[in-house]
Amino acid sequence: MKLLRYGPEGHEKTGLLDADDRVRDLSDHLPDLAGEAVSTESLARIAGLDPESLPLVEAPGRIGACLSRVPNFFCIGLNYAKHAAETGAQPPKEPIIFNKATSALSGPFDPVIIPRGSEKADWEVELGVVIGREALYVSEADALDHVAGYCTINDVSERAFQIERGGQWIKGKSAPTFGPVGPWLVTADEIADPQSLRVTLDLNGERVQDETTGDMIFTVAQIVSHMSQFMKLVPGDIIATGTPSGVGMGMKPQRFLKPGDVMEIEVEGLGRQRQEAVAAE
Repeated sequence: MKLLRYGPEGHEKTGLLDADDRVRDLSDHLPDLAGEAVSTESLARIAGLDPESLPLVEAPGRIGACLSRVPNFFCIGLNYAKHAAETGAQPPKEPIIFNKATSALSGPFDPVIIPRGSEKADWEVELGVVIGREALYVSEADALDHVAGYCTINDVSERAFQIERGGQWIKGKSAPTFGPVGPWLVTADEIADPQSLRVTLDLNGERVQDETTGDMIFTVAQIVSHMSQFMKLVPGDIIATGTPSGVGMGMKPQRFLKPGDVMEIEVEGLGRQRQEAVAAE
């Protein structure tokens, strides 16, 4: 299934994409896509519905983030071999785990707001993993059983805030609109192998990131298993699994977002995003 949220910001309704890519109103059966609503049990119940029985939405309008009220927004750093190389970093021996503030969550076509004081706003296309079952001390072999689905993410980053200021990376990852997610939550049964998906990002029509998830240092199964040794993952958690080479920080000379820049982001099978960068007021 492909699930989504549509409508004005703060007033989104829940929808399902049918076989003809038309939006069907799912709100009577699933009021929102958050927490237990995206548990594997809840999604199995929704899978039993006949899409043709759901009201057709003729003009869905704005597409919002495919999840709301996210319990945790986790990220994995330096998880593509070529990206680690372009930054001059040694490949990590264990997954680098950090957070984005959940208030960074935004829609896949909403503007990305360059925050006040920003000098080095950057782009990062990523495969997003959505947890569907509590995961604590799970094995690598069982890890994917705890995944509800996948989505496209742009892990927008402010490199000066992230690297040149004190404290942790979260400061450079968490400005409002720095977490475009969607357009869809694609259930795990539709993705045969999360390690064989093409991920791309075009900046102003120029392809700057183009890789497959096969370049990931740690697989989705390894990431979920590893994280569960230190914390309990819960339904609705998002994990952004890292970005491939081609970020602005790794270019020579470096290149960063400016107002008017347009990013087009896609993960194979998970839908395409488009954001224009705008300056904060």
